[in-house]
Amino acid sequence: MPSLKFCANLSWLFTDLPEFTQRLHAAVASGFRAVEAAWLYESDLQELQKAKEQAGLEVVLINTPAGDVKNGELGLGALPGRQADFRRGLDMAVMYAKALDCKRIHLMAGRVPVGVERATVAMEMEATFVENLKHAADILSKEGILGLIEPINTRITDPRYFLDNPHQAAVILQKVCQPNIMLQMDVFHWQIMDGNLTQNIQKYFPLIGHVQIAQVPGRNEPDSPGEVNYPYLFSLLEQLGYKGYIGCEYKPLGTTDAGLGWVREYWKSHK
Repeated sequence: MPSLKFCANLSWLFTDLPEFTQRLHAAVASGFRAVEAAWLYESDLQELQKAKEQAGLEVVLINTPAGDVKNGELGLGALPGRQADFRRGLDMAVMYAKALDCKRIHLMAGRVPVGVERATVAMEMEATFVENLKHAADILSKEGILGLIEPINTRITDPRYFLDNPHQAAVILQKVCQPNIMLQMDVFHWQIMDGNLTQNIQKYFPLIGHVQIAQVPGRNEPDSPGEVNYPYLFSLLEQLGYKGYIGCEYKPLGTTDAGLGWVREYWKSHK
C-alpha cells in the first residue's frame, strides 16, 4: 500500500506569517514537501516562483478567483450570467498554475444569490456549472491540469453555497463527463453534510482527485477532539490505493508547528 502524501494549506497554516512566500519556507522547515492555497492572486507571481524554487516545494492546488468578495461572492462557476467572468478568472488561475507548475485547480461553484430560493434556481445554476466545467475541461486539458469541484457544507460553513454534497457533485461530474474534471473531497464538509464516510469514500473513490482534512466540528487538527477517526480513514485511503495529496486545511489550536505531531508521527511510522 502506498504511503499517503500530505500538503500544507497556506491559507490556513502558518498564518502568523503575513506573506505566502514566508509560509512556503515555514512549510518546508516543518517537514512538508508540498503546499496548496486558496487564493494567491494578491501575491507577486515572480516572488512566489522564486520562493517556491528556493524552498523546493511542489504547489499542489490553487482555487479559481472568488469573484466580488465584498458583495458576498465565493466562486463564479454556477452563477448564471457570469460565464465571461468565470472564464477570465479561469485564465488567471491557469496563468498562476502554469507559473508555479501546479497541476490542480479547484473550480469554485459559488453561492446561491441573496434573496433567491435555492430550489427556484437549482436547475439553472447546475446547467451553468456544467457549461463552465466543460469549457474548463477543454482549457485545462491543453495544459495538463486537473480541474476539481468541491462540495462545501451548508449547515455550518456556508448556507448559500451551491455545491454542498458529494451526491450532487457526482451527478454534475456525470453530466460533464470529462476525465480531467474530478471530485475534491474535504472530509470536514462530507462529515457535516452526510456522514457515512466509509461508504461514501468507497462509492466515489474513482471520482476523487484530491482530499482535504480537518476535525469536526471545530475544524482543527485531525487529532484534536471530534467526530472523525482519522487513523481509520487514513488506513482506508491506503487500502483503496489513494495516490494523490491530502491537504491540511484546518485551523491550528495553537501554533501550526506545535500541532503537527499527528503528521510527523505518520511520516515516522511510514518511512
